[in-house]
Amino acid sequence: MTAFRPDRTMAAPPSRYPALSRQLDEYGRRWPAESATVDGFGELLADPADPFVRDRLAGHFTGSAWVVSADGQRTLLTHHRKLDRWLQPGGHADGDSDLAQVALREAQEETGVADLRLEEGGIFDLDRHWIPERGAVPGHWHYDVRYVVRAGADERFVVSEESHDLAWRPVIAVAQDPASDESMRRMAGKWLRRQEG
Repeated sequence: MTAFRPDRTMAAPPSRYPALSRQLDEYGRRWPAESATVDGFGELLADPADPFVRDRLAGHFTGSAWVVSADGQRTLLTHHRKLDRWLQPGGHADGDSDLAQVALREAQEETGVADLRLEEGGIFDLDRHWIPERGAVPGHWHYDVRYVVRAGADERFVVSEESHDLAWRPVIAVAQDPASDESMRRMAGKWLRRQEG
C-alpha cells in the first residue's frame, strides 16, 4: 500500500474572512513592493485567535479613513490625544471584520463631518505600527487597514474627546512635510498619484 502524500499544489483552505482576504490579494497586486506587508496582514487574518478584538495583544486589526474633501485636494487630520500626533481618523474593530465600515464609523465619530461616504476601490493603504504601553494595557501592534472616505459639501467638523484638534490640510503639504508621520506622507503620495491618473 502506498503512503499518502499530500499534493503540495492544493489550494489553501478558504479564509474565514473571504471579503478581507480578497481585498488584501487585490492590494498586493496593486502594490507589489508591499508584498511583505500584505503577507504579514494575511498571516494575522489566518490566525485561529480572533484578530479583530483589541484584547488580542499579540496584534490586532484596526480600521482607518483617509478622509478627503469633495474636490480631493485636502485631507482631514486629527491631532490624536493619546499619541499626540497628527494622523488620520481610525480605531479598533471591536470584533467587526468589515474594516471598511469600521473606517467609515471611526471617521464619522471622530470628525462629526456630515455626509461622509466610503469610496469604492478597496484598501487604500496598510500600515503595521507599534502602540506604546498605556496604563494597564501593554504595548502591542496595530495592523491598520485604511480606506478612502470622501466628504460632501459641508466640511464642518466637531472635535471629539479623542482629539486635541482637527484640521483640513492640502494633501500636497502632507506629502512634502518632513515632520509628518511616514505613513501619512506615503498615503498622501498615493493619493496624489491616483489624482494624476
